Amino acid sequence: MKHLFIFTCIVLGQVLFAQPSKNLITFEKSAGTKTATYQEVNNFYTQLSAHHPTVSFLQMGKTDSDYPLHLAVFDPQGTRKSIASYSKDERNLLLILNGIHAGEPDGIDATMLLFRDLAENKIEIPKNTVIATIPVYNIGGFLNRNSTFRTNQNGPEEYGFRGNARNYDLNRDFIKADTKNAQSFIEIFQLLNPDLLIDNHVSNGADYQYILTHLFTQHNKLGGRLGAYLHTEFIPEFEQHLKKKGWDIIPYVNVFNQKPEIGYAQFYDSPRYSSGYAALFHTLGLTVETHMLKPYKDRVEGTYQLMTSFISIADSDYQKIKTFRKNALSSYTVGNYYPIHWEIDSTKTTKLPFKGYEAAWVPSKVTSGKRLKFYRDQPFTKDIEYWNHFKASDSIQIPEAYIVPKGYWPIRALLELNHIEFTTLEKDTTFTAEVYHIATYETVKQPYEGHYLHYNTTLDKTIESVSVKKGDLRIPTQQRGIRYLLETLEPEARDSFFNWNFFDAILQQKEGFSPYVWEDLADEFLKANPEIKKEFDLKRKSDKEFAENTYRQLDWIHKKSPYYETSHLRYPIVRIPKQ
Repeated sequence: MKHLFIFTCIVLGQVLFAQPSKNLITFEKSAGTKTATYQEVNNFYTQLSAHHPTVSFLQMGKTDSDYPLHLAVFDPQGTRKSIASYSKDERNLLLILNGIHAGEPDGIDATMLLFRDLAENKIEIPKNTVIATIPVYNIGGFLNRNSTFRTNQNGPEEYGFRGNARNYDLNRDFIKADTKNAQSFIEIFQLLNPDLLIDNHVSNGADYQYILTHLFTQHNKLGGRLGAYLHTEFIPEFEQHLKKKGWDIIPYVNVFNQKPEIGYAQFYDSPRYSSGYAALFHTLGLTVETHMLKPYKDRVEGTYQLMTSFISIADSDYQKIKTFRKNALSSYTVGNYYPIHWEIDSTKTTKLPFKGYEAAWVPSKVTSGKRLKFYRDQPFTKDIEYWNHFKASDSIQIPEAYIVPKGYWPIRALLELNHIEFTTLEKDTTFTAEVYHIATYETVKQPYEGHYLHYNTTLDKTIESVSVKKGDLRIPTQQRGIRYLLETLEPEARDSFFNWNFFDAILQQKEGFSPYVWEDLADEFLKANPEIKKEFDLKRKSDKEFAENTYRQLDWIHKKSPYYETSHLRYPIVRIPKQ
């Protein structure tokens, strides 16, 4: 009986794995006019993993919609390994992110086709690459379906919404991680430690002939040999690979309501975006932007062809990519300088043979002005200027470590989420450190993704004797997440925790004075400090507005006195410089 049971299981397994692909048809059912529903996506990957040992389908962390994120993995070796083990695999690992903007479902359907064709051995199977995907990232937005959200979009019949269940744009949330979606993504990303990332999108800032555009990690910002390899080897080969298959592709057309032939610059993917976040961990990232005015069927097919070309090159170059990633850390050592601001290098341009449509500004039938009109019956190919080189405009010297006070538990939570290594101090101590005070900053006038984002932040920097407490965090910079630390803990960096309002409490003075009380104390203080009295008198003579405002004068004296709180505008994280 025992042998009969084993035999029955084997036969059942053979029958199960022999199920025809007709059970796995989704996109084709509508002749390419509809996208799968959330339940259809889950059913598809559940069936695929049941039929094929090369595919795993796993439930991961929660999202703001209360539905879990799922992860599908295609492993050519057919061994259903633990997720954490892939971070140490000798092969490449590619992570495909779909539906971050749920109204842009091209990647959702294209990746289903890709996984099915890989599992059924209908296309070339990579030998050195494991492929993982988050089938639908913005589940809340994907469930919020209609046919009108995307005003410019040509299909599918229904689609989701850009905002998630709490109306966050998830492609601005990778650093601040306000959403459960982002927190679960980071857990997956850090478990897998992917070598490559594809993030599938749809976009339209102008009309042109291309279905496909690419937005790779900015190569100067990626840096080192990995950035050079991306710019001089991977991207050119990728473009040629697609061209041979009859799919022209061009860098993301970074214009809005303008004629593209005026030229454009490469999009700067700061760490708030998926590819910018991935670059902090030396992951080669690609954001795909299909053209939303093209038919949905063509966009999905183009996304599919793009991913197969990407996989082919990544698979043949897997040793290079692994080596360049491994060696990337050597570029970021204590005492070296790290760029925290970038600007376009206008001395270096590239000529793009651009396939567009003639356009003109013509009188509007709706407004009192003119509108931009493209003429699809007048296609052209012109060489245009493309600025795809950036240069550092500001840098900081990499410290040996940072000290984060234990009271800043939201920072600790994000450090732990991103697998940042740190120790806690075992006793109160005093040492010499570099201290920042916020000198100036500007703030956006309108809310941006749940925040009033700061920018143009500048600092006053001093070396001081600093007292730290038992339990404070000491974070060494020499670790895999060094770039994450520098981009988040340095206030001047574009997507720093400071700029994302994590430290706004230090911007508000907590203690003040009553003028009638402080007046007498201020008089005594100036008499005891003649140098400050001299500085005060000079300011009154040179600054008319100051001289006419008695409260400002008293406040100026107060800020020079021991009564002024030392925490106001003092950035609480300090730097331990190179010893």
